[in-house]
Amino acid sequence: MESQSPSRGNLLDWVVTTLGDIDQHPAAHHRLLVDELEAISRGDIDRLMILMPPGSAKSTFVSVLFAAWWFTQHPCNSVIATSHTAKLAEYLGHRTRRVIVQETHRLGYRIAPDTRASSHWSTSSGGEYCAIGVRGAIAGRRADLAIIDDPIRSQADADSRTYRDHLWNWYRSDLTTRLKPQARVVLIMTRWHDDDLGGRLLEQSPTEWRVLKLAAFSETIDPLGRVPEASLWPKWENAHALLRKRDTLGERNWSALFQQAPRPTTGALFQADRLEFIDVAPILPPGSVVRGWDLAATVEANGNDPDWTVGVKLMRDDTGRYTILDIMRMRGTPHQVEERIMATARADGRNVIISLPEDPGQAGKGQIAYLTARLAGHHVTASKETGSKTTRATPVASQIEAGNVSIVRAGWNYEFIEELRGFPFGRKDDQVDALAQAFSTLTNIGSPIRRTRVMHLGR
Repeated sequence: MESQSPSRGNLLDWVVTTLGDIDQHPAAHHRLLVDELEAISRGDIDRLMILMPPGSAKSTFVSVLFAAWWFTQHPCNSVIATSHTAKLAEYLGHRTRRVIVQETHRLGYRIAPDTRASSHWSTSSGGEYCAIGVRGAIAGRRADLAIIDDPIRSQADADSRTYRDHLWNWYRSDLTTRLKPQARVVLIMTRWHDDDLGGRLLEQSPTEWRVLKLAAFSETIDPLGRVPEASLWPKWENAHALLRKRDTLGERNWSALFQQAPRPTTGALFQADRLEFIDVAPILPPGSVVRGWDLAATVEANGNDPDWTVGVKLMRDDTGRYTILDIMRMRGTPHQVEERIMATARADGRNVIISLPEDPGQAGKGQIAYLTARLAGHHVTASKETGSKTTRATPVASQIEAGNVSIVRAGWNYEFIEELRGFPFGRKDDQVDALAQAFSTLTNIGSPIRRTRVMHLGR
């Protein structure tokens, strides 16, 4: 008779006990990861994205230990486990199967005797496990849990737009269509590119995913509460070893693989790391705050990737320092965009200047006239956009590089910082455009209006 074990009801107990048998112990980031995985099992969340550096044992904890424990909580479930190649998927499937064989007395179930393959096996409790490579055929299978572990194999694959598109289409058209109702998805990866699978998911549906992002060296915002520049797993790889890797990899690869902040192939305009985070917004003196807008009006539908309407609220204090106070970002119909602009103006109050971009031609003039009329009572200014996006963004980028810009800590920081890091080579630039619009308006406040005197000719 198989003995009962508390490990069946608690993932952390199971992990601690199993690893303890080989004199290993979960580190702080592993315990945080376990908390998120337990939330997936309970159904508190159904989409979990885990972004960690190579060598952080994320595959061991998710694809092996969690996958084996999952069947103790959901005995009759089906699990689809995927990796960048069938070979890696089968290897992880073999490791999971071996753990189950060794820990049957704790797990309370066995591998069914009639299933011997590493990539496809069943359990004595009615569960089923299938391991495949990404872009592999899943037809005929259904999943209660999908684990996507390291969907990108190399930098070459990550830099290939063709490969990224194939992977995206596989995820949307193949994997998601095989999910049962109420199914959960866990994506484990190291970031490679701003447009990799994790990047596209965060762009397309940022509110749908719970994201656990842990950098090799901690940054200002750290889920573990580490002091800045602390290493993730010092007992495994200390700061000295990480610095040697950084010197070898170069900044681009280091930023993506170890800091989970991929950058374009060529240097970005903005040095986002120079932004100073603050917890409380400064007092807003009248006439020194602008909400700059970048307008779009296309609804997200049928897998398209429309631009965003963005409003960046920026202030300048009496010392000449700038602070990014708030960002409003949405997609919608022209009517929805218009209503959001009105609602944001009401929330900001009449001391905040509204700065709108004027498209060329009569249609642009008509739009500005209409919005200005609707915003009666507010200070509205409009300007025609001249020069390239990079040219317009350079002045505010220079202020950031000089350390003269602060940013209020808030939930919108992640998407904004990622766009700054990618500009002008990233997939989106709407927040940058709105920031440049606000900055241009602030710098022109108080400037004398140029008038041209026309001398009357003698009659």
